[in-house]
Amino acid sequence: MVPVLSGRIQTRLVLLLVVGSVVTAVVTPLVGADYRTTFAVLAAVAVLGVGWELLYHLLMQFRWEKDWPSLFGLLTAVPEGLLLWLLLDAGLLPTVDTVPLAAYVVHFAAVWLAVWLVANGPMRVPFLRWRFRGGRLT
Repeated sequence: MVPVLSGRIQTRLVLLLVVGSVVTAVVTPLVGADYRTTFAVLAAVAVLGVGWELLYHLLMQFRWEKDWPSLFGLLTAVPEGLLLWLLLDAGLLPTVDTVPLAAYVVHFAAVWLAVWLVANGPMRVPFLRWRFRGGRLT
């Protein structure tokens, strides 16, 4: 079964909450940022991610399988990361003052890669029926 929209949204939010929080907690001191800023960026990734899932769902309707190849899921980091950086740079995210580009790139890439790797590997062990439930966790 192909993950359905609600399943993809659930999976994205849970993985960002669990895996993204751990990676953010580890990466924040390494990039020299404060936790308030990096967790605000993580929250923005989660909120914007729901909108991205709606767009991806629309685009997938034009594909025969109605699904992305796994590599596409990794490459979607590029437009999502660029949009979030533009919003940060324009000062449009509340509670975030300034974020150095290098710190943002390291944080975003680390979170994205960790979430993608867990979704395509270890997550399938505790959630054996995840794919058969359309990607829903419950």
